[in-house]
Amino acid sequence: MDSTGAIVVGVDGSEQALRAVRWAAVEAAQRNLRLHLISGVDPALVGYYGVGLPIPQEAFDQVERQAEQELTDAAAAAHEAASGVVVTTARSQASPVPMFLDLSKRARLIVLGASGRGGFEGMLTGSTAVSVVAHSECPVVVVRGDERRPGPVVVGVDGSPTSISALGVAFEEAAWRGVPLVAVHAWSDRDYATTIPVEYGLLQTEPSDAEQARVLSESLAGWQEKHPDVTVERVVVRDRPRRQLLDWSARAQLVVAGSRGRGGFRGLLLGSTSQALLHYAECPVLIVRPQD
Repeated sequence: MDSTGAIVVGVDGSEQALRAVRWAAVEAAQRNLRLHLISGVDPALVGYYGVGLPIPQEAFDQVERQAEQELTDAAAAAHEAASGVVVTTARSQASPVPMFLDLSKRARLIVLGASGRGGFEGMLTGSTAVSVVAHSECPVVVVRGDERRPGPVVVGVDGSPTSISALGVAFEEAAWRGVPLVAVHAWSDRDYATTIPVEYGLLQTEPSDAEQARVLSESLAGWQEKHPDVTVERVVVRDRPRRQLLDWSARAQLVVAGSRGRGGFRGLLLGSTSQALLHYAECPVLIVRPQD
């Protein structure tokens, strides 16, 4: 069965992957969505025997048996976390990154553990999550920290088109969960200086607090009208965005961010803030990529 409309979770037998399965199972059950568990081929297996060399049948069979058992264990963990969830499983012969990117064309959401075992014992490494987040066509959640902590949904806002998309997702998540939304607009003079034209910098201008509050207000306006029942706390602060969002991740149940904001270099698929969240957040992180 394919990934159409499902919440897709990567499985590799690691505890991090099982935590992602449990988190996703509760989300899928609450939203009446199918949970699709999938396992791919560990690239280290090919590297171990050499590119172009055949993998001995005995080794291949052993890996396949282990993968099927991991999927069975993951399905049991999903049903334990949410008894009514509909679970499907699949074993793919593709490597993890291209496998997830193909699934992202049809999935509602992809969920990954913060890192798997990696190497010969597991396929989902930290670099897998970063690569999938950078290229996925649907939102991606990386389950970190306390996966079931009470608290608000927190979203980073900087006025960029991607952050506006992330804001919409964050409002939906807060509405689903019945919790407040904390909208954080943080900036630092150094970050701001890299995004303004050089001639403005020569004038030694910098944004006022009032101007930054206006950026947040304009970003929130339409979404608050669509979700009037969501209580919004506004945070406008002169600070590094990643530091503020990491601090909030210790109190939040979910942090939402765009894959990259208005700063940094054009062409980078992940900004420094989203990368920091993927590696250091203390709660699950939902990263939203630009949509056509």
